[in-house]
Amino acid sequence: MMYGHEKSDSVIVAAKPANKAVQTAVEQSAGEATAAEPGEPRAETKGNVDQQSTCRAQSRVSVSQALDRIRKVARERKRQRFTALFHHISIDLLEEAFYELKQNAAPGVDRLMWTDYEADLERKLEDLHDRVQRGAYRALPLRRVYIPKPDGRQRPLAVAAVEDKIVQRAVVALLNAIYEEDFLGISYGFRPGRGTHDALDALCVGIHSRKVSFILDADIQSFFDTVNQEWLIRFVEHRIGDRRIIRLIRKWLKAGVMEDGVVTVSDRGTGQGAVISPLLANIYLHYALDLWAVRWRQREVTGDMIIVRYADDFIVGFQHESDARRFLDEMRERLLKFALTLHPEKTRLIEFGRFAAERRQRRGLGKPETFNFLGFTFICGKTRQGKFQIKRKTRRDRMQAKLKMIKQEMWRRMHQPIPKPRSADQCAGTERVPAPCYRPLAAHAAASQPKGSGHMDTDDAAGERLASETDHPPPLAERSLRRHTPEVGAVCGKAARTVLCGGRAMKRASLPLHGNVA
Repeated sequence: MMYGHEKSDSVIVAAKPANKAVQTAVEQSAGEATAAEPGEPRAETKGNVDQQSTCRAQSRVSVSQALDRIRKVARERKRQRFTALFHHISIDLLEEAFYELKQNAAPGVDRLMWTDYEADLERKLEDLHDRVQRGAYRALPLRRVYIPKPDGRQRPLAVAAVEDKIVQRAVVALLNAIYEEDFLGISYGFRPGRGTHDALDALCVGIHSRKVSFILDADIQSFFDTVNQEWLIRFVEHRIGDRRIIRLIRKWLKAGVMEDGVVTVSDRGTGQGAVISPLLANIYLHYALDLWAVRWRQREVTGDMIIVRYADDFIVGFQHESDARRFLDEMRERLLKFALTLHPEKTRLIEFGRFAAERRQRRGLGKPETFNFLGFTFICGKTRQGKFQIKRKTRRDRMQAKLKMIKQEMWRRMHQPIPKPRSADQCAGTERVPAPCYRPLAAHAAASQPKGSGHMDTDDAAGERLASETDHPPPLAERSLRRHTPEVGAVCGKAARTVLCGGRAMKRASLPLHGNVA
C-alpha cells in the first residue's frame, strides 16, 4: 500500500494469482493436477511516485498533487496540525508564484520591476529556492506609499520587494489549501473563487429571503495597522505546526516599513498591500469574529440573522432590534480582547428591509435610511407592481471623485494635438477591406417605389451620390433608404386585418386567383 497511514512501503505490491487456484471436490477426487505455479511477484514501479506534481504532455500545465493531498487532509481532519509543509516550496511553485504576480505592480525597496526580474529567471529562482531552504533568506523592509481615498484622505500601503512577493505567493498557495477548508461561507474577501460581486449578491439574497428589518453596518478601525502579531501567530499555529513556515511569517511581520529612508518596526499590523497580508487578515478575523458570530447566531439570537463579511468591512442583518443591539455590545467586547475597535463614524444601526418604509411612515418618519457596502449604496425600493426591491447604485462620493478625475484629465489633454491619419504611402503595404457597395441597394429601393412618389427620388439620388463619395453610408443615405415604402401588394394571414406599410394602415388588396393583375 503506497503512502498508507502508519504503513511502510513493501517491496512487493501484488502477486499474480495462480490459475486454477480453487478446485472443486469433484476435480480433486478425479485426481486432476493441482493449481499451477503462481507467477513471479512484481516489485513496485519506480518512476514519479516521489514527485510533488506532474505535467500533462500536451499543455504542460502543472497539476499539483501535493496541494490536493494537503487539501484532502485539511477537509477530513479539522484538528490536524500540519508539521511538514516547508519542502513543498519548490522551484516549480516559485515559478508559478512569479507568473501570478502583476507585471505592472509598483516596485519595492529593491526598485526591481517584474520585467527586470524575469531576465535570467531560472538562475534567480534556483538561488532564491536555495536560500529559502537553507534559512538564509532575508525579508526586505516594505516601501511605504500613499494612494488617495474618495474622501480626500490618504491610504497608506506597503509594497514588498519582488523576491518577497514570490515567496509570499508560494506560501499563500500552501496555506490556502488548508484554510479554504476552514473558512466559513460568510467570508468573501480575498479568497480564490470569490469576489465583491459574490458578497453583494449574497447580501441581497439574504435580505430578500430572510426576515431582515435592521442592518448593522460595521467597520473595524485601521484594521491592517492594529492587528496584534502575537495573537496572529497563535491563530496560525492552530493549524500550522511547521516551525519553518512560522519563521517565514515572523520574518515578514518584523521586516518593518521604510518611509523617507527610515525603517520602522512595530509589533502591530500586517502591512496592507503585501501579498500575504489578505490571507493573514482572514485568518485573524476567522478566529476573532467569524466563529464567534456564527456561534452567537446559533445560541443567542431570537429571530433571523444574516452576516456577510468582506475583509474588515461586514454587514449584519437582524429581524429584531433587541438582537442587533445585544450583538453590537457583545461584539465590541469580543474585538477588544484582540486589540480591535469598531470605527465610531462608519459603524451604525439602521432600519432597513421589507417593512421598513411602512413602519417609518406610521411613526411619521421619512424614507428608510441607506447604507454603503463595497462601493455601492443600498436603497429600499419598490418594483412597478409595488413589491419590495433592493436598489443599488454607485456611491455618490466615489462617482464624484471619478468624474472629477476624468474632468482634470480632459483639461490636461485639451491642447494636445490630434493624431494625424496615416498617409497613402504609409498604408501602401497594408491590405484594405473593400468598401461595401450601396448603389445596387439604392437602385433596388428606387425600382420598388410605386408611381406617384417622385419626392422620394430626390432623396434616393442624394443617397446614391453620398454613398458613392464615401466608404461608409452617411446618415442621410440610411434615412432615405429607410423611408422607402414597399408595394401595397402585401399578403396578410387574415382578410379582415389591415397591413401596416410604411407607417400607414392600408387595407389588404385582393389577389386574383388566375391571370395577371389588370
